[in-house]
Amino acid sequence: MEVRIARRLNFVNEHMESLNLFAAALVSWALGAALIVPALVLPGDAQTAPNRAQDPSVQTATGETDGGEISQRAQRAQAELQTGTALTRRGAFAEAIPHLVVARGQVTNEYAASFNLALCYVGTRQFSKAIEILRDLRNTGHANADVENLLAQSYVGDGQQQLAFDALRRAASLTPTNEKLYLFVGDACMDRHDYEFGLKVVELGLKSLPDSARLHYQRGLFLSLLDEFDRAREDFARARQLAPGSETSFLAAANEELYAGNPETAAKAARAGIAQGYQNPVLLTILGEALIRSGVRPGEIGFTEAQIALERAVAQNARDPGAEVSLGKIYLMADRLPEAIAHLERAKELKPDNPSVYANLATAYRRRGNATEANEALQILARLNQAQAERISSAPGDRKAAYGEQRIEKETADHKN
Repeated sequence: MEVRIARRLNFVNEHMESLNLFAAALVSWALGAALIVPALVLPGDAQTAPNRAQDPSVQTATGETDGGEISQRAQRAQAELQTGTALTRRGAFAEAIPHLVVARGQVTNEYAASFNLALCYVGTRQFSKAIEILRDLRNTGHANADVENLLAQSYVGDGQQQLAFDALRRAASLTPTNEKLYLFVGDACMDRHDYEFGLKVVELGLKSLPDSARLHYQRGLFLSLLDEFDRAREDFARARQLAPGSETSFLAAANEELYAGNPETAAKAARAGIAQGYQNPVLLTILGEALIRSGVRPGEIGFTEAQIALERAVAQNARDPGAEVSLGKIYLMADRLPEAIAHLERAKELKPDNPSVYANLATAYRRRGNATEANEALQILARLNQAQAERISSAPGDRKAAYGEQRIEKETADHKN
């Protein structure tokens, strides 16, 4: 049992950052950024009554008529809403929150202020605050598919599976063929490492959308993480068949090969997608990570290619922890320790439960002579490994890990060295 747990633990740790990349591919279909959220509600949307959104000083949220100080407050609140919405659009959720807090309750488009604030709370992992706002929206006549879907994501983040599934089913009952409903909630499950529930979410979506390439792709990810790689390959193949030549097809091919332990073939698939114009940060990061796993070394053409790809990926998407980890590893291999530590610390901020971050940080700090920081990183790594081992040992069934055990590449940053 101990050997099986250790092997599965190594398997999960080795692939965790790259799997986050593949899940992040779904993001570009939402906001064109690195977060999985429904469409933004902008001031002046259809949620606002006709002829009222154009002039923010016509009436306050409490119904008082325009005049003097009231009008100025309304204008300031509307300006805060505009600022908060613009920041939200850019994915600057933490910065948007104070503006939306000021606007909420003071503008005519109260739905926009509340929904975008809830969205920002989800983006900053303050799930209980998001749940409170979204429940209030539901109870005040806004039980639409977007609210239910964001509520489902919030419940996933808060660890309340049944309530999350109930909210998702309510959203699906309103728009059953809205692919993004299932993708967003599934990706929230990926972020929480709740793969079994994520599989349940995706399979609900496939009942209404059996020919969705993206849902098959996402199911392949979950099945891979649940050590059911034969079934996962069927979904990856189905995704490629349903959307040949699409971004999804290249992601499915690259993911399958990288997960199967074929980094050279994964790099080839990623290059092909990039050459077709899909030069998004996800494919760039897969290319960089695949080249790292293929054994490139400083001074080689492949190493330079990996570094350029990863630098481009991070420049395009500063909120992808997988890209930050991979770039940190490249700099660590090149002995560029300050840059390596900076990107690994950034990855730690974005995803503090990723074991690969701490394995590489420990090496970087040790090489730099920072023994205290290196030991702290190793202690966190040990705790994460122990927690993962406990989850594996308590998991139902007897899933095999043979697929990963024979194909795992050695971690670039071996903290024992």
